Amino acid sequence: MSERLKGKTAIVTGGGSGIGSAIATLFAQQGAQLALIDLNLDASQPLAETLQRETGLRCIALQADVTDEAALKRCVAETEERLGPVDILINCAGINVFRDPLTMEDADWQRCLAVNLKGPWNGIRAVLPGMVARQYGHIVNIASVHGHKIIPGAFPYPVAKHGLIGLTRSLGVEYASQGIRINSISPGLIMTPAAEAWLESCDDPTAERQRQTDILPCKRIGEPVEVAYTALFLASDEARFINATDIVMDGGRSQLYHE
Repeated sequence: MSERLKGKTAIVTGGGSGIGSAIATLFAQQGAQLALIDLNLDASQPLAETLQRETGLRCIALQADVTDEAALKRCVAETEERLGPVDILINCAGINVFRDPLTMEDADWQRCLAVNLKGPWNGIRAVLPGMVARQYGHIVNIASVHGHKIIPGAFPYPVAKHGLIGLTRSLGVEYASQGIRINSISPGLIMTPAAEAWLESCDDPTAERQRQTDILPCKRIGEPVEVAYTALFLASDEARFINATDIVMDGGRSQLYHE
């Protein structure tokens, strides 16, 4: 354990699985005490207990829907009471919503924006007062390559992710002079449980997995821990001059002119 986050307290939303759990695990290994906020305590609670046992650092699991601003504020207050001031917020909670624009129900539109855009804003608003008071804080939003490039059939997910990148840039500039940095990461295809489930739902999972691998310049699909290491850098003081910036990590896929 190199302890790049020694003495820091971090909140990770969506910390119970996928990219969120990879970030939580790496952060604990790097010396941070953690609050994992997730809808599913069945996933986040065992992880919190395991990380606390393995690292000796305090790690708690809290339940909340990120669309519920009051619930997130309560979670932040509990984190501060149990772990101390929040130094780092990782907004990782999100959902895939891919619909036909003409037949999509309004509820799908609302839920997509509520979780993927307003959810991070709720988390930021909950931690900002404490960060402003101490003139210190690092926030990392997990966006997506969908916030840069449009993939047909993925509406309205890209709308929310474009908005999240805009939120990152706007607030990063707004609070830069107060010691607070706000950045985002835009992963491409990452082999999370959700990605695995999607591949298995395809008519020929093996062929689709190979197709997805072949279209990547690096000829492999990304891993959650790779996103976690990028989040670690952005959340650490090593990145103290990086602000209001989005980092695309998709194996170079978005740089291709054509397939």
